Amino acid sequence: ELQQKVEEAELLKMELQMLETERVRLSLVEEKLLDVLQLLQQLRDLNISKRALGKILLSTLESCRDPQPGKAQLFEVLDTLQQELTACELLHKQPLEQAQSPRSLSNPLVISC
Repeated sequence: ELQQKVEEAELLKMELQMLETERVRLSLVEEKLLDVLQLLQQLRDLNISKRALGKILLSTLESCRDPQPGKAQLFEVLDTLQQELTACELLHKQPLEQAQSPRSLSNPLVISC
């Protein structure tokens, strides 16, 4: 009976480690998603055309067509999209005051259509 309790405790430890690993992974995905949403909001504030945004998205999806081994596809797509959005010329041309406007900082998750 004692041996069975020890085995159960080991199984629970392993489950706890897997849950912690998943929590960390989800936290990283959440941070990356927030970054992407903030970049999208900045581009929306700059009135980026739907065509330009579509090109960025298609480029991202095309580059993530074949997932890299050992890398979660969702995180890879978000990471690539963040890089594509960050490289967008409009973000680098905006005036500093516009980039730090109160509207941009009030709620980074609200994107109206």
